[in-house]
Amino acid sequence: MRDQGCADPRAVRHRAPPGVADAGALGRRPRVVVVGGGVAGLCAATGLAERGVEVELVERNTHLGGRVGGWTEQLPDGDEVAMSRGFHAFFRQYYNLRKLLRRTDPGLERLVALPDYPLIDAEGRIDTFQGLPRTPPWNALLFALRSPTFRLSDLARLDPRAAAPLATVSVPEIYERLDHVDAATFLDRIRFPGAARHLALEVFSRSFFATPEQMSAAELATMFHIFFLGSSEGLLFDVPEAGFERSLWDPLRTYLTALGVGFDLGTAVSGIERGSDGTYRVHRDRGAPLDADGVVIAADVRALRQLLDDSPDLEAPGWSESVRGLRNAPSFFVQRLWLDRPVQPRRAAFLATSGHGPLDNISVLDRYDGEARGWVARRGGSVVELHAYAVAEHPGDCARTRRLGNDLVGRLHELYPETARAGVVAESVLWREDCPLFGVGDFLRRPGVTTPHAGLVLAGDGVRIDLPVALMERAATTGWHAANRLLGHWGLRGHELRSVPTCGRNGVLRRLAQREGRTRW
Repeated sequence: MRDQGCADPRAVRHRAPPGVADAGALGRRPRVVVVGGGVAGLCAATGLAERGVEVELVERNTHLGGRVGGWTEQLPDGDEVAMSRGFHAFFRQYYNLRKLLRRTDPGLERLVALPDYPLIDAEGRIDTFQGLPRTPPWNALLFALRSPTFRLSDLARLDPRAAAPLATVSVPEIYERLDHVDAATFLDRIRFPGAARHLALEVFSRSFFATPEQMSAAELATMFHIFFLGSSEGLLFDVPEAGFERSLWDPLRTYLTALGVGFDLGTAVSGIERGSDGTYRVHRDRGAPLDADGVVIAADVRALRQLLDDSPDLEAPGWSESVRGLRNAPSFFVQRLWLDRPVQPRRAAFLATSGHGPLDNISVLDRYDGEARGWVARRGGSVVELHAYAVAEHPGDCARTRRLGNDLVGRLHELYPETARAGVVAESVLWREDCPLFGVGDFLRRPGVTTPHAGLVLAGDGVRIDLPVALMERAATTGWHAANRLLGHWGLRGHELRSVPTCGRNGVLRRLAQREGRTRW
C-alpha cells in the first residue's frame, strides 16, 4: 500500500536528544555490539549506524527478525516455501516500527492493507471493524452499538466508576492504578457483558499470549487506549506482501551493511565482561570476543536472564532481581496447512475466534502473501494457518501436539466446512514459549532501557518504557530509545519517536471519569 504517514493529528512527537550528527566528529567512532536481531535489535542497530557508530549485530538464529523472522523450508514434494512464526498485524499506530521499515520502503509499498478483521464467537456472532469511524470515542461507541454481543441495556449496566480507567488511560499512571488487578477481575467489576467480553476484549488479552486471568488489567486498559479511545488510526492493519524475510529483513540487512553494520548470525552470546575503563568484552560461542564501547541487549526474556547468569560483571543490586523476575507467557502453537482445495472466496484473510476451544485465529495466507499465492498458482488449493495461544500442553510431547493439531483442524472444518473435503498436501507445526508475560504487578518490577552500567542498555517488548506502546511497537520503541541513550552518552543526536497520546484524549470522558471519582482498586 502507499502509506500517507501518520493520520492522527494528535499523535505525540517525542523529540530527539540533541547532539552532533555523525560520530566522525568525535575523533574516534564508538563501537557497539547489539545482542539480538529481532525488531528491537534492528531498530537499535539502525539508530546507531545512521549516526556513524560502528555496529556488530550478533544473533543466535540464522535469520533476522526475531519473532517476526522468516526462513525457508522444503515441503515433502520438494517445493521450497517461505516460513515464519505466524501471522503478525502491522497496525497503523506502530509509528516507530514503520519508521524502521521506511528505511528501505519509504512509501511502505511492501505492506498491503487487509479490508477487515472479523471476530467470531461460539454462537456464530461476528464483530467487524470495517466501516468504523476513526475518531474516538465514536469508534468504540459505534462498535459497541452495532455488535451482536453488546446491547444498549448492557451500556446501562456498566459501572461507570469502575470503568473510568478505560476512558482516562494515562501512561504510566494507569499501571499504578490497575497493574495489581488481573484483566478478568477488572472486566467483572465493571460489569462488562460476558458475550462481548469474550468476543472483543479477550481477543486482545490473548494477543499477549496470556489468558485474562494471567494478564494485568493495566495492560488491557492500555491496549484499549492504543486501539480505541486514544488513537484515531483505527483497528485495521497491514501485512507484508510476501514472506517477512524477503519483504522486510533482507532489504534492511542490505541497507545496514552499506552503513558498515556487521552481522554474525547463527551465533549466541555466552557472556559479557565489563572493563575497568568502561568498555565491554562480549563473548560468543564461536569466534573471538568482541570489544565494544557499548552493548545493547535485545534478547528475549529467557535469553536475557541466562545472559545475566553467565555475566557476573553485570550483577547489580535491585536491577539483577528485576531482570530475573521477568516471566515468560505460556506456549503458543502455529500450524500451517497446504491444502489441495481452495477455501471459499468470501473467507477473510484473517479471522479471530473466541469460544472455539484452543483455536484463536485462522489466516488464509494466499489472500495476501505473494509467496503463498505463488504456491497456489502452481499447485492449486490454499495455504491456511491456525494459531493457539496460551496453550497448556508441553511442546515436547508429540502425542499432545498431534491431539492439539487435530483439534485445531476440527475447529477449522466447523468454521470453514469446505476444508473438511480438502486433502493436506503438507503440514508444518511450530511451538514457542519465548514471549514476555505482562502479568499482574509486573510493570513496576520490569527493568527499563537504562541499566546501572554506563554503556549497557536493554531493548525488547519485555522491557519497560513509559509510553503507550505494545507488542511489536514496544520492541521497536525500546530499540530506538536504547540507541538514543547510547548516542546521548557520546554527545550524538538521537532519533525522534512517536506514540499515540499518552493520556485520554477526550475531555468529556475525562471530566465524566473525574466526576465518578478515582476508584480504589
